[in-house]
Amino acid sequence: MLTGSANTENRQSVSAVQRIERGLLEEIGAGELAPGQRLDEAGLASRFGASRTPVREALSRLTAQGVLVQGEKRGVFVAEYSREQLSQMFEAMHEIEAACARIVAQRLDFLSRSEIEAAQADCVKAAEAGDRTAYLRANEAFHQAIYKATGNPYMAEIASEFRQRTGPFRAKKFANREDLLSSAQSHQALLDSIFSKDAAAASKSMRDHMAVSFLETLKAN
Repeated sequence: MLTGSANTENRQSVSAVQRIERGLLEEIGAGELAPGQRLDEAGLASRFGASRTPVREALSRLTAQGVLVQGEKRGVFVAEYSREQLSQMFEAMHEIEAACARIVAQRLDFLSRSEIEAAQADCVKAAEAGDRTAYLRANEAFHQAIYKATGNPYMAEIASEFRQRTGPFRAKKFANREDLLSSAQSHQALLDSIFSKDAAAASKSMRDHMAVSFLETLKAN
């Protein structure tokens, strides 16, 4: 039987693992960690204010998810993909994100709409400021808000996984302020379709949005 102290220590360890895992996923999804980049346990432990044990567990979890890969020599790296693999991932993303947009158009409530609009406002603010890092994070929050608005956590989880895996590659397409502004403007057209409650239009608009994103990502990589 675990003592009270042991129980507390175990909960703290699990919490640290989740915090590190979530933090790394956000950084990878926003392109702050590049494909092929090596992740140093000691450096991560210092940055997240934790021991190596939860860092090692978080890296193990992300490796199991395919977000990270184990190198031939010692070390864990952000996953790299071929153009063919990226194409296959985006093909799946097209279908999932289009389905999310269709469902949201049918189910959207006031709270979900407010969260999506707030995320878009952050995108516009970051784009106008030319703040690439802030925009990448706001862009991820924007899509996550759409996933959440489906009311289907399983669909949201699948959609999130693909965004996390492709994040470092998609980030490369944002080279300057004009790229950020163009992306933020494309969001508005997508939202207009979703907010119209026309499910077919919302689905098509998301497909168009993702098709442009895919072509720009391939060009940048």
